Amino acid sequence: MTENSKSTALRLSDVNTYYGPSHVLQNISLEVNQGEIVCLLGANAAGKTTTMKTIFGLVRPQSGSVQFNGQPIERKLTGDIVRMGLTLVPEARRIFPRMTVLENLEMGAYTRPSGAEFKVDLEHICQIFPRLKERLKQVAGTMSGGEQQMLAMGRALMSHPSMVCMDEPSMGLSPIMVETVFETIVRIRNEGVTVFLVEQNASMALSLADRGYVLQTGKIVLSDTAANLLNNDLVRQAYLGGA
Repeated sequence: MTENSKSTALRLSDVNTYYGPSHVLQNISLEVNQGEIVCLLGANAAGKTTTMKTIFGLVRPQSGSVQFNGQPIERKLTGDIVRMGLTLVPEARRIFPRMTVLENLEMGAYTRPSGAEFKVDLEHICQIFPRLKERLKQVAGTMSGGEQQMLAMGRALMSHPSMVCMDEPSMGLSPIMVETVFETIVRIRNEGVTVFLVEQNASMALSLADRGYVLQTGKIVLSDTAANLLNNDLVRQAYLGGA
């Protein structure tokens, strides 16, 4: 399938988002095609998390549009966006620490009817994350950071999405666990789920992404294939530690 023949899953067009008088996102335009992994790179305070919050209705853009599968979502409630098939793995995981692993996964499926479908999806998540299957009755807050990241990803997938957005999934993890997380992202995409990835680990993100965008102080300053961004001198100097 050529890039031009792919359907656009997510499109942001000239989005402007403010926090009070602060103009955080400035005319942001980007798109993610179905079946792709697309990454959004940027330093701290570049506006990456605000981009995610804008997509999911946690903050409202003052102007511009956000579309998912051709439908405007910039004024929809977060729960309605999830019901449409778009879900989020939030920054810092945001699991429910006093609930069990199973209860966290049940919360991920709250927009869907329980029953046979839930059991099938739960088994599938346990196949992707065998460690979660061993810990279904464990209180989530007692797990390691890597295990909690697996749970956050599993919880998101329990909503049966066609697209998942991930905000800094490698944050605070050991190098081995980072590799595991990124391998899982590729598996998720290979199973038909489109992925939009916000990440500071530029090298890992670009190594698996199809395309990428670079965000600086609220503006998209570069967009290209992941391979070209890996070889871009500005990207290498700013994010990859070398010229």
